[in-house]
Amino acid sequence: MSTPWHVLGAGSLGTLWATRLARAGLPVRLILRNAARLHAYQAAGGLTLVEHGEASTYAIPGETPEHPEPIRRLLLACKAYDAQDAVASIAQRLAPDAELILLQNGLGSQQAVAAQVPQARCICASSTEGAFRDGDWRVVFAGHGYTWLGDAGHPVAPIWLDDLQAANIPHEWSPDILTRLWRKLALNCAINPLTVLHDCRNGGLQQHHCEVATLCAELAELLERCGQPAAADNLQAEVERVIQATAANFSSMYQDVANRRRSEISYLLGHACKTAERHQLHLPHLQQLQQRLIRHLHSLGLPSD
Repeated sequence: MSTPWHVLGAGSLGTLWATRLARAGLPVRLILRNAARLHAYQAAGGLTLVEHGEASTYAIPGETPEHPEPIRRLLLACKAYDAQDAVASIAQRLAPDAELILLQNGLGSQQAVAAQVPQARCICASSTEGAFRDGDWRVVFAGHGYTWLGDAGHPVAPIWLDDLQAANIPHEWSPDILTRLWRKLALNCAINPLTVLHDCRNGGLQQHHCEVATLCAELAELLERCGQPAAADNLQAEVERVIQATAANFSSMYQDVANRRRSEISYLLGHACKTAERHQLHLPHLQQLQQRLIRHLHSLGLPSD
């Protein structure tokens, strides 16, 4: 029997992966944070995937972090700020050959998790797939995209990529995953905070072309200084393309703030500004953007870390 996929984080992407893996007949286990959540999940009868308007429910077994079964393969699909606590909750269950697939936004949480469980292999993932929850234990597959996976310290691809193939999860093993992660971080920094501050969909940023262009120039400078010239290449053109292609969408940060949820500012804009400071790089517009966003979050009573 193939190794079970343990999924920790029943948000949109975690649910999207879990249901597709289960649909392909692969063994999946959903880890819920406590007995109350497990009971609510079991009462719902499983996870529901809505694709092309069709809803299908998969009775994926659920368990709490205390379950005795060892974990050999873990998809960590929680928010970046929850990643360390989530891993700490199941650390005692990790097998000696455990592999963790880290599906977090931004940068910083992946390194923290890897330091926390040095015995495990940590594989970073960067996804452009679109999904949203329209109810508890339900996910709507909103936009087909791609997932890049890689391990900067161990470039050999794992054998379980065959499972992703079977589950129709479009993917690619990337030897330069850090370049992918930095590129995505720059895209998010150029788009997400501005959608929050201007209270608009992504397409609304077409009215703020100069502000976007200035941020892209500073972000490209940061990427060059970090030794990521490929991530800096044609950054503004790609940001403008993404704004146009996702014009009708609300950014993930916009949705978090609109729903009065904690944002991932520390792992996006915060990480970029901290890295610039470490390199003694003065990026006034990026730093000003961070301060504006922090003030805005505080005015709403939301945390800024």
